[in-house]
Amino acid sequence: MRKISERKRIVVKVGTSTLTHHRTGRLNIRRVERLAKTLADIYNAGHEVILVSSGAIGLGMGKLGLTERPKDTPGKQACAAVGQCELMNLYDNLFADYSITVAQMLLTRYILLEDRRKNVENALERLLSLGAVPVVNENDTVAIDELELEVGENDSLAAVVATIAKADLLIIMSDIDGLYDCDPHKSSQARLISVVHEIDEGIRKLAGGAGSKFGTGGMRTKIHAVELAYEAGIDVVLMNGRKPKRLYDLFEDKKVGTLFTLDKTIDGPDA
Repeated sequence: MRKISERKRIVVKVGTSTLTHHRTGRLNIRRVERLAKTLADIYNAGHEVILVSSGAIGLGMGKLGLTERPKDTPGKQACAAVGQCELMNLYDNLFADYSITVAQMLLTRYILLEDRRKNVENALERLLSLGAVPVVNENDTVAIDELELEVGENDSLAAVVATIAKADLLIIMSDIDGLYDCDPHKSSQARLISVVHEIDEGIRKLAGGAGSKFGTGGMRTKIHAVELAYEAGIDVVLMNGRKPKRLYDLFEDKKVGTLFTLDKTIDGPDA
């Protein structure tokens, strides 16, 4: 059993709810600055960091002054095109403050087919060897299958990227502290589940619906991402992205969020 602090290659997925204000969909500057600073510190501590970032459509909506997510595909494509520029400009500027270079990788299902994954793997390996932080997103401007399906694929994308990169840990940062035994938005008695060893029907039933109006997905897509990660033997931590500094606690082997692991000897991140 390896402690969280001993994991070398880390994939961190952040959702739209982490990057934007809930009411307006516009950039949450303070939170994103804290996230970048914390990830830079984790990088400086010797961890390799791959960032899978949602938010292009949400940021594009804010930039274009839209209050509701477009229902038509061209509208979503337009938001993604505007928002992706905003997203990468943001990360480039923030990480540059800590002398860290970021690199954009826009992927589609076609590129991630088995016979093409090697190209992605080679690019990731070279970028990491050069000391860069790859920033991965779906190419929502052209990948209309994902836009039309509305399935919050960046959770699954993060798991696929973690598999291709042979990561030691996948961290999914969302708008909730972790997996609960019932919906915490509806019950004050909801209890956080600290460790999950198996994705069974009981766990699947705990998965809720979609997240904020500026993003897609929800617990269901996160559980699916965990299943994909499990297939590659990769542990997953689901934690609250609205509290970026909790990443420090996680890498100090304290209990944070929900740890999904096949290792049944582990009873928590600090075990």
